[in-house]
This record gives sequence, C-alpha cells and structure tokens, in this order.
Amino acid sequence: MIRAAGALAVIALVAAGCSSSDSSSSADPSPISPSGAATTATAPATATATGGLDPALASAAQSLAASVQAEASGGGQPLPAREPGVVGGDVSWPQCPAGMGIPHKISTGAPMPAGSAAYVLIGLTNGPGFHPNPCLADQVAWARERHLLVAAYSVVSWPDDAAQQQYGGLREAGYAEAKFNLRSMKAAGLESPIIWLDIESVPFYDWSADPAANAEVVLGAAQGYVDAGYRVGVYSTPHLWESVVGDLSLGVPEWRAAGQTSQAEALARCGRDWLIQGGTGVLAQWVEDGRDVDVTCPGSETMLGDYFAQT
Repeated sequence: MIRAAGALAVIALVAAGCSSSDSSSSADPSPISPSGAATTATAPATATATGGLDPALASAAQSLAASVQAEASGGGQPLPAREPGVVGGDVSWPQCPAGMGIPHKISTGAPMPAGSAAYVLIGLTNGPGFHPNPCLADQVAWARERHLLVAAYSVVSWPDDAAQQQYGGLREAGYAEAKFNLRSMKAAGLESPIIWLDIESVPFYDWSADPAANAEVVLGAAQGYVDAGYRVGVYSTPHLWESVVGDLSLGVPEWRAAGQTSQAEALARCGRDWLIQGGTGVLAQWVEDGRDVDVTCPGSETMLGDYFAQT
C-alpha cells in the first residue's frame, strides 16, 4: 500500500469557506450508515497559506503526525495476509435489540454481519458523544464467539454548551468524548489497534455552522485517542468531511463510505481520487440487504494487524 508520508506533519484548516480541490466532494450525495488552551466557536483556529499554525494546533499536529508515523511503521500485531478484498461488516447501536438507546437513536434490531464476514468494526457510541452503544459488550461477545477480527470506531459530535463549560472548551470536550469512549471500550473488553473517527452529520445532535470550531472538537477527540496510545483513522466521505470541518487535513488512514451501491463501487473509492483528508484508503463500505458491508482496499489485506485485533 502507498503511504501518505507527505501528510505526516500537515494539518491545514481554512476557517473561511469550505471549498475543496477534490472535484468529487461537492457532488458526493452518498448516505453513510454508522450512525491545550480552551477555544470557542467565536475564536476559530486558523492556518496560514504556508501551513503556520497557532501553538495549540501545532501541538495537536505533532501528536497526530506521530500517530500516523506509528501506523506507517506497522505498530499492530502481525496477522496472516489474506487474498485481496477481505470482506467484513460494521455494527453499532442500530444492531442492538429493538427498543434500546437514547431519544432519536432507538435501536431497531438491524441484522448483524453475514456469516462470510472476516472482521467487524464496532461503534462505541449511541449516536452522539457521551452516550455509549447500549449493547457494546454483547456485540463484542458476538464477535468473540465467531473468532472475528475486531476494531473500534466512534462518532465524534458537537458538544453542547454544558459540555463545553464542564470541560473548558471545544477541543477539551472532544478530548473528553474520546476518554468517555475508551472507558466504554475497556468495560466491554474490546481491543483495537486503531480508533476510527466517524465524521458526519448527527441528526438532532448536529454540528455547528463553523467548520473551524467543529475541527477543534475533532482534533481534541483524535488527541485523546493518540494520548492513550491508539492510532486514529477517519470514516466519512469527501463531501461530509468538508461540510463538517472544512479543509482540515490529518493525513491518517481512511475508511470510505459509498452508501447504497455495490462492492465494485466501494472498491472504486479506494483510489486517490476519493481522498477525504489526505490519507490512504484502507477500507470501503457499502450497504447491502440492510447491512453495512466493508471490504479491504487493495494492499491493506497484507496489514490486517495494523487495523484489527484478534478475538
């Protein structure tokens, strides 16, 4: 797999406007299924055209660059390589028994991955941050019974005023979301070498209208996982990423969503013409028969230990 080494030290955030040089971004209609110093929305972080960052963002950039470097050098447990196109699935609160969860995020008992799945990515949240997946432990047990490879993902969401006041700012609240999720993950007995950051609109718990402020939350969450010893990746689409955080670029691995399409379309999004934030395409997702299905992008089947843990 080609590594995005040039992105290791790059975090560029343009506070005004949300334009992207990726022409696919503005036309991407695909739905996706998984559901420092204090900063505020009125004082967004900015970057100059030469990449100069304020000290707080520079610190976040250094930590995240280190996490990408660890990923690039292969920090995971070695696992046997498989044939290209390894298929798995992802689950979260919608797959819990019907009737569980917080208002607006009530589980429906959606189907778990098909028997052909080699791995499962398990969501840590019940939609927004600070709300755990209500059947996380049961889903971990389900994967363990089937000896599936596992990984974790977390929805990152906008912290309300109370959370911002409690934790001291936007980035601090994002950091607290990560810590909350790691406690849930530990309690459920889930191990994962990487935490995927699910960045998308969260209906009823949506992001602010300021991409720079939203980016502070995402940086805080990423930093929380990095400080705890995890690598991070991003789950999104170019359009959704840009709509939430503008031109923020982390250069971390990408899990790319294709919506109600096909495996062929999902694999087509593994290339560099579907960059979300400057990272390498590792996984691609599509929806089939009411299930979220995932496939490894070309090359990543040889590095499964970088992205999954054995059960």
